[in-house]
Amino acid sequence: LVVGIWVARYLGPEDFGTLNYVIALTALFSSLARLGLDGVAVREFVNHPQHNDKYIGTVFWLKALGGAAAFCALVGPLFLVTGVTENSILIALASAGFFLQSFEVVDFYFQSKVLAKFASICKLVQLAGSSILKVFLIINQADLLYFVGIIFLDAVSLAAAYSIAFKIKSKYPLYSVFDKKIAKNLLRDSWPLMFSAIVVMVYMRIDQVMIQHLLGSGELGLYSAAVKISEVIYFIPVIITASVFPAIVNAKKISRAFYLARLQYLYTFMAWLAILLSAPIALLSHHLIFWLFGESFVGAASALAIHVWSSIFVFIGVVFSKYLIAENLPVIALKRTIVGALVNIVFNFWLIPIYGITGAAIATLIAQVIANFGYDIVDARLRGQLKMKIIAILCPWTLLGGVK
Repeated sequence: LVVGIWVARYLGPEDFGTLNYVIALTALFSSLARLGLDGVAVREFVNHPQHNDKYIGTVFWLKALGGAAAFCALVGPLFLVTGVTENSILIALASAGFFLQSFEVVDFYFQSKVLAKFASICKLVQLAGSSILKVFLIINQADLLYFVGIIFLDAVSLAAAYSIAFKIKSKYPLYSVFDKKIAKNLLRDSWPLMFSAIVVMVYMRIDQVMIQHLLGSGELGLYSAAVKISEVIYFIPVIITASVFPAIVNAKKISRAFYLARLQYLYTFMAWLAILLSAPIALLSHHLIFWLFGESFVGAASALAIHVWSSIFVFIGVVFSKYLIAENLPVIALKRTIVGALVNIVFNFWLIPIYGITGAAIATLIAQVIANFGYDIVDARLRGQLKMKIIAILCPWTLLGGVK
């Protein structure tokens, strides 16, 4: 976060906006490159340890093909439509990292063997190196091209770290085996997950792509600064929910009433934690933007003051997603994400030309409300959850009673 803010201050709104446009556009296609194999690969490594050599090699080459397909799908049409421009060169450079996503198979293998700390070490080494390089570029007053180049170097360094860690900790070959039957089975299971991941990425990134095309890089730079502050707290519900949700699921074995009581407590806790974190950010939005990013970014203050309230529905939505998994309702998770993405696109098209980046923040907030609350109205199975979410926001005093 600190290095990211330093980069933003150095580049200024225009170049920072271009950098975030490149990141957003490549992120949209990264889901295609992954082919939805992440969770499926871990499952198969666990289920078929005697054939790990075949699964490792097959997943490696499938992801290599996915990376090549994603690169061609993005860069090919881009150069045909726009020709050789500065933006197209930057996007091609950043998306070249797709070819190296195949090395993520090492992460999946480590997860399956409960050796995730080695993958984490690889990622920390890559992050530290990337941060040092960015500071070096700032000190030496480098051009935007070099900062985009770091996106590709990140992929190279992570792939190298994975390769070394795999060679040390595994007896299997990394890419010398490919099994067509296994590949077919993997893709049969993974394509719905790939589609879901693409929808999620559209939901998260489409506003930035649309701002670039409707308002330009300068406005996108301002919006990206606001989003960077607003989303800095999004890791909190993920960590808390991952920690406590097993206890909530275990309560189901005792009674459904006890299970729902614990779920209600978590909903309420998350809602008011988000409110207490969002309120000072919204009230101090102008000062935060000025202190962190400088005077050239103060135009982002109004967007931040609105966008940060989306965190209430993000926090609740993380709990709701876990509920859908516990109740084996994955189709609902996909449907509500599709609804949220479509609403986000429609409202961005409507509000950005009228209100600029503030309109984009409003569109994000509306999309979050509809995806996490509005969808529950039309699905009878979720009416009880809708009531619990409303109680979570309107009745904070329920936290005082606690839950065993």
